[in-house]
Amino acid sequence: MVVTYSDLRSKTVLVTGGSRGIGAQTARAFAAQGARVCVVARDRSALDTVVAGITSAGGAAIAATADVTDAAALVRVREQVEAELGAVDVLGAFAGGQGAPVPTVELTEERWREVLDAELTSTFLTIQTFLPSMLERRAGSILTMSSSAGRQPSQANLAYGVAKAGVGMLTRTLAAEIGPYGVRINAIAPSSIRTEKVAARMPPAVQEQVAAMHPLHRLGTTDDVAQVALFLASDAAGWLTGLTIDVAGGRITSS
Repeated sequence: MVVTYSDLRSKTVLVTGGSRGIGAQTARAFAAQGARVCVVARDRSALDTVVAGITSAGGAAIAATADVTDAAALVRVREQVEAELGAVDVLGAFAGGQGAPVPTVELTEERWREVLDAELTSTFLTIQTFLPSMLERRAGSILTMSSSAGRQPSQANLAYGVAKAGVGMLTRTLAAEIGPYGVRINAIAPSSIRTEKVAARMPPAVQEQVAAMHPLHRLGTTDDVAQVALFLASDAAGWLTGLTIDVAGGRITSS
């Protein structure tokens, strides 16, 4: 069943990490609801492919190339999207994906800092760039991307788990601060999602083993996450803020 959120029609939505995987599917899902979407990432070719797919399906989308750990680059993205689509109503800070396993004794200081910047600092900078306009308009919905690795110990590297736990606390703390201004923020914490990267790097037999670890006995899909994003951004979730929603096939309960 396809759920329609009429209040999302004509909203301006920006999704970082939008060139592939969860970010790309989330952008497609918002566009299918009639939203105007800006996808942001460093890979221009991949972004153009996502935009072409959206527009060929009748949606409205643009691409913005940026490194979301660069505050100045994010300001340029904000200027572009406001000029072409209008002020951002829904912000999806989804960039990341640095969870590859590394034994802690082999985790260098440089890699530690890189992962925290990619997963946590980028989230902070993205929000800091677009939040002032939302506060001024006293409206807006922010979505952050946590992970099951930030909810309980996992095979992901330590820096990733710490960063994703930090995203959860950022979300809870900021919700209390900006709630009185009519702006909501919620986090999504996926478990094992069959993205393009997972499909390419994880052998089918291993995918089956991982699926069996979840009560629903399957890997998640990018659309599983995108549908939660739609709900959290919509008026249907108007009384929800500061939450971390586990999109984990029943594997995660709480943290």
